[in-house]
Amino acid sequence: MTQYEYKVVPAPTRGQRAPGVKGTADRFAHALTVLMNQMAADGWEYLRADTLPCEERQGLRSRTTVYQNLLVFRRAHVAHDIDAETPAPAQPDPEQMARTAALSLHPEVPEGEAPELGPARAPDIPPPPERPLGPAEGEEPR
Repeated sequence: MTQYEYKVVPAPTRGQRAPGVKGTADRFAHALTVLMNQMAADGWEYLRADTLPCEERQGLRSRTTVYQNLLVFRRAHVAHDIDAETPAPAQPDPEQMARTAALSLHPEVPEGEAPELGPARAPDIPPPPERPLGPAEGEEPR
């Protein structure tokens, strides 16, 4: 089954001047033709035009609904099957990974010897100064 990707663009709201194109309707048709030809050159196929509501802010607190004219295009989606194109990478040996990790943590310790561990000790942090609860001396309570 063919899968598609879609692109939605706003329809032109004004005509586009060109040599030999006169009148509002002809200029608008020319603007639409230019847009559709640009999309087709990029591989997009015209599907349909839609008019959809869009809520916009009007002033500070109010909102109003306006209608937007949109053009919908599609093109066939090319799915890349990764499993079929590229072989799976070789799985590394877990023991080798463990040895490499251990050496990166303690390169100075030869393999087979564990580093000497001492007792845990607290960091040298001075205790907080003792201050009685309540207002400081000479300060009035609030």
